[in-house]
Amino acid sequence: MSDHFPHVPRIEFEGPESDNPFAFRHYQADRLVEGKPMRDHLRFASCFWHTMRNGLADPFGDPTADMPWESGRRDPLDLIRVRLDAFFELLSKLSIGHWCFHDRDIAPEGSTPAESERLLDAAVAHAEGLQNATGIRTLWGTANLFSHPRYVHGAATSDSPEVFARAAAQVATAMEATQRLGGRGYVFWGGREGYSTLLNTDLAREQRHLARMLQLAATHADTIGFTGSLYIEPKPQEPTIHQYDFDAATCLAFLREHGLAGRFKLNIETNHATLAGHSMEHELQVAAAAGALGSIDANMGDEHAGWDTDRFPTDPMLATKVMLEVLAMGGFSDGGLNFDAKRRRGSFEPIDLVHAHVAGMDAFARGLLAAAAIRADGRFARARHERYAGWDSPLGRSIEDGTATLASLRDHARAAPEPTLTSSRQEVLESWMWRFI
Repeated sequence: MSDHFPHVPRIEFEGPESDNPFAFRHYQADRLVEGKPMRDHLRFASCFWHTMRNGLADPFGDPTADMPWESGRRDPLDLIRVRLDAFFELLSKLSIGHWCFHDRDIAPEGSTPAESERLLDAAVAHAEGLQNATGIRTLWGTANLFSHPRYVHGAATSDSPEVFARAAAQVATAMEATQRLGGRGYVFWGGREGYSTLLNTDLAREQRHLARMLQLAATHADTIGFTGSLYIEPKPQEPTIHQYDFDAATCLAFLREHGLAGRFKLNIETNHATLAGHSMEHELQVAAAAGALGSIDANMGDEHAGWDTDRFPTDPMLATKVMLEVLAMGGFSDGGLNFDAKRRRGSFEPIDLVHAHVAGMDAFARGLLAAAAIRADGRFARARHERYAGWDSPLGRSIEDGTATLASLRDHARAAPEPTLTSSRQEVLESWMWRFI
């Protein structure tokens, strides 16, 4: 194992009273929660793009991130190896069992598709060795179909069929790389699959082309025997004005319209929910209600900023609400909690990568424990049941099972007194939540 974080010990659990910055206060991997170890409930993953490739630049300033393992290295293959070495060392010391990647994060774009594939193959080969040595596994992979100038007008939704073909080739190669690394899933994020103006955009045609790409990808997954889940990651805008994967409901409607429902699940990100004007629990419940909640990108936005800030998730209340939804659906199948998050620009030292992940892991451990306690207490479940108790009456059942008609409901309404309502008790429910955090 490499030694790029020489002053960082393996992070262990020391309990809530610990003042050690290199210790977990709440994350105890082997602790049983609802009969399952904490590590299995949370299934933490770290993303290669923010952790190892984000220089922390912003629109007003140059990169600040200190990445000493890259110092003096220019050979692409050498950089591939040293970045992966440093990354797997970090994950090992943090006891994070999974990772996620874009193809262009772990290997650069070559001058030709063949060269790009050769570089990616070298990266995958090195990552395979590190996975075998550490036991760390791939949660999911994806293709970067938004950074290169050829994708300025989109990838699947480009006005050029040549660009569509190049994107399709990239998806095929990235999916095969994910399969080779034993990935549990493969993600599609629209990136530039949207528009900035409708004046000369054929919206209907672009959406058909996006569906065609997803259909081709699903067929390719079957052809190569890829058994992981396929995910779509909703996001409303940025970098485009409007993206076709706006939110969970939009994605689900799109999948149903194009015959893809059941083949794709959703990867929900907190900051994307914020940008769509929703809460994270709203997006999770919309996906879960459709049986399509697959995986989660764990981060936070900033309520004062209107862009994708990708902060590390350090809010236990947010984590509690997320884990309530995960536990309610019976836990993850192929998915997990991927820290699609970056340090703040002023937190530029390598050690800040450690502190950021520890903070996020502890927040979600607290959230898991709180969510399990809420479920065991039962008062929220009772409150929900009591609120909808009327639907278990003969009238309610007749509406839900379809035996009621408008005419029969009119007869009932004519004979019945004015309906009585009960308070939703929102304030007391919100106050109860804090008892468990």
